[in-house]
Amino acid sequence: MIDRVVVEADGGSRGNPGPAGYGAVVKDAGTGEVLAEHHEYLGVVTNNVAEYNGLIAGLTAAAELGASTVDVRMDSKLVVEQMSGRWKIKHAALQPLAQRARELADRFDRVTYMWIPRAENSHADRLANVAMDGGTGKTGSARPEPQVGATGTGEADRVAKAGWTGARGTPTRVLLLRHGQTEMSIDRRYSGRGDVPLTERGQSQAAAAAKRLAAMPGLVGDDGEATPIVASPLTRTKQTAQAVADALGTRFVTHPGFVETDFGAWEGLTFTEAAQRDPELHRCWLRDSSCAPPGGESFEAVHERVGQALRDLIDQYTGRTVVVVSHVTPIKTVLRMGLDAGPSLLFRLHLDLASLSVVEFYPDGNSSVHLVNDICHLS
Repeated sequence: MIDRVVVEADGGSRGNPGPAGYGAVVKDAGTGEVLAEHHEYLGVVTNNVAEYNGLIAGLTAAAELGASTVDVRMDSKLVVEQMSGRWKIKHAALQPLAQRARELADRFDRVTYMWIPRAENSHADRLANVAMDGGTGKTGSARPEPQVGATGTGEADRVAKAGWTGARGTPTRVLLLRHGQTEMSIDRRYSGRGDVPLTERGQSQAAAAAKRLAAMPGLVGDDGEATPIVASPLTRTKQTAQAVADALGTRFVTHPGFVETDFGAWEGLTFTEAAQRDPELHRCWLRDSSCAPPGGESFEAVHERVGQALRDLIDQYTGRTVVVVSHVTPIKTVLRMGLDAGPSLLFRLHLDLASLSVVEFYPDGNSSVHLVNDICHLS
């Protein structure tokens, strides 16, 4: 018997839903010694179902070892938040799994849940991949690109049947709203992490966009909950999000993954000033998404960051409509993902201040862009 253990669990689905498996490892909390490993192929299920199965396997193994205290560590924010009691469990497929996990947790004196980055969950991730490889005969990552879970709630009119797109299931619908005008945008200066507020006109633009969103049908789900609003943590996006939240009678939350590009030394400069300051690097930046401004962030780094933020969003709000209030580059990046397009889109697509774009991500991995750069509410 052992007093305290760490359970690391992971699950993956190649297709979401698709061939899936989980991995779980139990370690001595004091020494880090591996005490048990489990992995299993689950057939065709969703990523979230696989994650919960990994947790159940880990807790079962910990109970068999006679542990009294368990520290659960997972890279699934959905499972961690739901098991911690901070998020509701709305999807029918997850409710019995969560109940089983709670029953197992009640056997211990104490169970804690902690979210960890995927890189820190590599042992369980490897086991999940082994399970999927054994079931499908293929190798690959346990984490697909931005997709959605198998089930959804509300907005039944958005459930897709197999058609010319091939998309099936209830999509997660993302309404992408760019913030309103700032002093930096008036002068067309690089405005990344600099925390500037909206101008008076920017506030009017935010109010007009909020009125537009409040008039749109389907922004309140069948369960009566207001549409979630997620914003970049900068002042200009929070002001815009607050206008939307006031119009919908709800609150907004922030996610750092949707913040604007870090332009480094170019922050506050115009296009011409940046080109004069660093001519070679600026030319590289305009043609190669891996080039970064001095001390700043490349568009490929933004793509990775926004991709993870989108996965977080879809994990939490599967099958619902979500308003994301963000900036030019993150919004273009989500549209790029929706279109399955290359980085050249970032340089060829124009987005106005307070513009609205709409993209849907389906359970089978398909996506559909419905609207780009709509500013009819500003006229």
